Amino acid sequence: MVKPSQLFGLGAAVGLLLTPALASASESLNPALSRLVLDHRCNTQDVGDGTYQGYVSGTRTHVGEFNDSPGQRAQYLAVTGRDTCAPDNVAFKRLINQWGFALAPTAMHTARTTGFGGFHFTFEGVYTTIDNGADYWKLGSQGPRDPSSDKASVINSSPPGIIQQYSLRIRKSFGFGLEVATTVGFVPSSTIFTGGADVRWSLLEGFRTGFLGILPDVAVGSGVRTITGTPEFQLTTVGLDAQISKPLALASQSVLTPWVGYQYLWIFGDSGLIDMTPATDPVGYCQSQGPNVPGTPGASPSAYSGQPVCAGGQPTDFNNNVVFNRARLERQRMMFGLDYRYEVFSIGAEFITDVVDPADAQTGSGTTSVLVRDANGKAHYEDQTDSQILKGVPRQWSFVLELGAMF
Repeated sequence: MVKPSQLFGLGAAVGLLLTPALASASESLNPALSRLVLDHRCNTQDVGDGTYQGYVSGTRTHVGEFNDSPGQRAQYLAVTGRDTCAPDNVAFKRLINQWGFALAPTAMHTARTTGFGGFHFTFEGVYTTIDNGADYWKLGSQGPRDPSSDKASVINSSPPGIIQQYSLRIRKSFGFGLEVATTVGFVPSSTIFTGGADVRWSLLEGFRTGFLGILPDVAVGSGVRTITGTPEFQLTTVGLDAQISKPLALASQSVLTPWVGYQYLWIFGDSGLIDMTPATDPVGYCQSQGPNVPGTPGASPSAYSGQPVCAGGQPTDFNNNVVFNRARLERQRMMFGLDYRYEVFSIGAEFITDVVDPADAQTGSGTTSVLVRDANGKAHYEDQTDSQILKGVPRQWSFVLELGAMF
């Protein structure tokens, strides 16, 4: 029978895990993809040569507004080949690569199921490292808001080194080694919510005595996670994993189970339609009178193209809405875990790390057109693979804590 004191202890432990999340109620980790541009002069004035270094050292006046300075527009046109904002697809892929690792299925369980008809209710906290000193995190995350203007920071100069995620999960066994699970969670300091499901099959389970009793439990499984809460990008991760574990009875009521596993992870990231100049209203800037169709004042009968008709401004800012190239990435991860169960209650910990560098994990043949500078500083485009794009991006690791009850 479950004692009230045990339930109170479990609630206190869950509260302890949630303390860091409750202490950070801002939305500083929300993505800010409009800052990921190849030349910052397209939406900010006085930023030197338009590079990130020029951006952080310049005065950054009129941040996020369409830069209609003819001189600066001519300069970034010469660099990027367009007079509107060119998206930085390399920064987007690197950002999605790290978000995908942080929000991927954790496979936080031993290779043994809950048993026929069994349920396992758990609360899970995941803490994942990110490359918070990288430009794509400083530009690609919202940062703290100015309390006087309620505007996000121009650059998130100090992103956290750890992304937190807290989830509730229910596991249910159906016998014959088959188990399914569902989960829902959230990411503190953001509006991002996560959800997903897992399925696994325990191939070797239930041997207790004799020669077969020395064999470990072996299981294979798969999990999927997706997100909601932000219009900036959509992220889905799919993991295929295998695990080996061995329960060790400590007493009649306690079991300690270590395990080790491997996971192959696929990351699917797609951006929404991003306004690269969010501080400029293209309709007001154009002084739009409507589309170029019959009946619109100032429409051109020789064209009737449906494009905006401006009464003094320019229609150029209408073209500053972009979609980043999709990200299709892979990771290979090792998992090391330990679970302790006393009667119906359990507590577990897991460490997840890359097996190989993110660049070496890529097997796809797709390429992205990347803006690079030669030895003389002249900019040009060249096609690069995902392995080249992720070169130098560091490995990540996650630490997982789980509290639960099994019935």
